[in-house]
Amino acid sequence: MVGNPPEGATQVSDHDWQAPGGAPAQRPAADAPNSPSAPQPGVPPTAPPLGSPPLGSPPLGTPLGWTPPPKPGLLPLRPLGFGTVLWAPFRVLRRNPAATFGSGLLVQLVSVVATLAVTVPFMLFVFSRVEGATTADADAVLSGAVGGFILLMLVPVVLSLVAGAFLQGVMVVDVASGTLGERLGFGALWKRAAKRIWPLLGWTAMLTGALLVLLAGLVLVVVLAALNDPVTLVIAILLVLLAGLGIAAVAAWLGTKLSLVPSVIVLEGAGIGTAMRRSWRLTDGFFWRTFGTLLLVGFILNIAAQVVVQPVSLIGTILAPLIDPTGTGAAVAILAVTLVVTMILSLLIGAITAVVQAALVAVIYIDLRMRKEGLDLELVRHVEQRDSVPETDPYRAPAPATPPAPVPGATAPDPMWP
Repeated sequence: MVGNPPEGATQVSDHDWQAPGGAPAQRPAADAPNSPSAPQPGVPPTAPPLGSPPLGSPPLGTPLGWTPPPKPGLLPLRPLGFGTVLWAPFRVLRRNPAATFGSGLLVQLVSVVATLAVTVPFMLFVFSRVEGATTADADAVLSGAVGGFILLMLVPVVLSLVAGAFLQGVMVVDVASGTLGERLGFGALWKRAAKRIWPLLGWTAMLTGALLVLLAGLVLVVVLAALNDPVTLVIAILLVLLAGLGIAAVAAWLGTKLSLVPSVIVLEGAGIGTAMRRSWRLTDGFFWRTFGTLLLVGFILNIAAQVVVQPVSLIGTILAPLIDPTGTGAAVAILAVTLVVTMILSLLIGAITAVVQAALVAVIYIDLRMRKEGLDLELVRHVEQRDSVPETDPYRAPAPATPPAPVPGATAPDPMWP
């Protein structure tokens, strides 16, 4: 039982108590009289306002080891819907037009300029020889011109292969870096693509060579049949048409299954054989989705090209006889201008088509890897940690699964008993 202090003793409050030999304890500011935060008699304590940090947590603004989510890039870091896959290649042009469209335009210009540089001088030479040749020598000159033209066309074909392989590599690099929120310039894209140019060239040459062999075989059948009677020729043409349909179906199947080879070559650093096997496995279970996307985008690009180019050509063809019915200089000038405008439009649309189709393959590759191998988790981890850990390659090929090590002393299960 506690009694009252003796009379004459000084009453010491709890807040004025001090340890022996110590200084008087200071009253906390929050418990000071008339303080807004001090508990008032008869008033229950109030909860902290919403949004305030919990008790005991560091003040706002203190780094807690948390990093913000990845910045949005070209593709969301999750498995993609069909609409996203369909329109993502068109976003490539809008997001980085200078590097992507510039690369496609350069490839188209190389192809056109190389073809003109080879064919125009050769045709002028052939025409001059034909005009100066006698009747007996005309057939020999024409035969030599055909053979020489076929040989000369190998030059633009080779240049187109090299340029097309570069464009595939450039678009794969652009889509992969854009997914991580990066935007590379023209030179940086071509520099990275050049590291894998030889496997890309080998793959492109394989495709082109297989196509040329098939076409040459079909043409040879028709030519040999033409040397016989007309009935044989008709039968050969029908057989070639049927064989062409079968070859087209097989080519569509193989082309879809192997469509991811350029992406695997560039991003995973794989050889041609490994890239073919990887593409085949990634498209397992997603054949119709991949085939439908490639077919639909190709159809859209073809319709767009026809809508843009054909009206210009048609207008020029109609205006020429209307303005100059006699067919003199005005009609020729109109037709020449129409031809030039049509070529320019075809060049621009060809560049857009090449860029979009190459980018589409890279988008499908990333989507399939996110669906089947969890690439989206690896990309998120890379984006969140690339400023704090040594840079790694998030697109590297997944390590092959290894069977678990046997436990010492454990017996192997009986294969005959489930």
